Amino acid sequence: MTEIKFPHGENFAFTIFDDTDFSTLENTRPVYDFLEECGFRTTKSVWPIRGTNTPLYGGATCEDNEYRNWLLALKTTGFEIEYHMATYHSSPREETINGLNRFKHLFGASPKVMANHSKCRENIYWGDARLSGLNKLVYNCATGFKYHNKYRGHIENDPYFWGDICQKEIKYCRNFVFGDINTLNACPQMPYHDNERPYVNFWFSSSEGGNCDKFVSCINESAQDRLEREGGVCIMYTHFAAGFFENGKLNERFVQLMKRLSRKKGWFAPVSEVLDFLKEKNGGHVITDSERNKLERRWLKHKFRIGHS
Repeated sequence: MTEIKFPHGENFAFTIFDDTDFSTLENTRPVYDFLEECGFRTTKSVWPIRGTNTPLYGGATCEDNEYRNWLLALKTTGFEIEYHMATYHSSPREETINGLNRFKHLFGASPKVMANHSKCRENIYWGDARLSGLNKLVYNCATGFKYHNKYRGHIENDPYFWGDICQKEIKYCRNFVFGDINTLNACPQMPYHDNERPYVNFWFSSSEGGNCDKFVSCINESAQDRLEREGGVCIMYTHFAAGFFENGKLNERFVQLMKRLSRKKGWFAPVSEVLDFLKEKNGGHVITDSERNKLERRWLKHKFRIGHS
C-alpha cells in the first residue's frame, strides 16, 4: 500500500462511527465529554424522528428536546452528526423522506454518512443484497435464507424504496466490518463505488467495535502501535450506549486505551472528513469484480467467526 501523507503530518488516522441504538443522554453524553477532552472528533448517528411503531432497538430520537439540544451543541464543538435511517423501526418511502427533511432542518444539510439500521426493511443493499454470486449463495445457506430479499430500499416501486433519494443526498454508506484495527488494510479500496449497487455513491468499511468489550479488544496497545507503524486508517464502528458508561462511570479500560491513543500523533477527524481525504487520494475508486469478490469473502470469514451483521 502506498504511504499516506495525512493532512498535518500525522502518522495515522483514527475515527469512530457511533451507531445510535440504545443511545440516551444519560448513557452517551459522558462518552462524548471524555472524547472531547482527549481531542477526538468523531461521528454520532441519529434518528431524526420518533417512530409510531415498536422499536427494533430503542433509544432517543431528535424529537426528544434535551437530547436534540445536546446534539446541536455537540455539533458546534466539531463532532459530526449523521444518519441511521429515519427512526428506530422500518420506514416506508414517505417516512424516510420526512426523516431526511427533518435532519436537514435540524442540522442544516443532508447527511453525508449513513449506516443501515438493524432489520429495517428500507435498508439499502443489505442482507444478501450486500453480496454477489457464490458469496451470496454461501451467505444465504449459512443464514437459512432468512435475509433473502428482505431489505427493499434499493428495489424500485417497492413501498420501502428510497434508493434515488440516497443517491441524490448521501455520499457515504457503511458496509462491511472487519476485525483489523487498520480498516484500510481490510478494505484498501475505500471509499469505493460499486456499479452493481448504483444507488449508493460510495461505500466504506469499518473496524469491529460493536460494544465496549469488542472496541477495547480491537484498539489494544499492540494494535494501536501497529496502526501507527503501518500509517493506517481506522474507522471504528460501535454503539457507545453498549457498555461504555455504566453505574455512573466510564469503562476503565476504554479510558486507558483512548488516553494512550490520544497521545500519539494521529489525525482524529470525523468520518466524512477522513473519507473525503481518502476519496481525493483514490479518485473515487470503482471497485472491480475481483476486488469485490475478495472483499466479500474476507467479510464472510469475519462474520462467520464472530457472528456480526
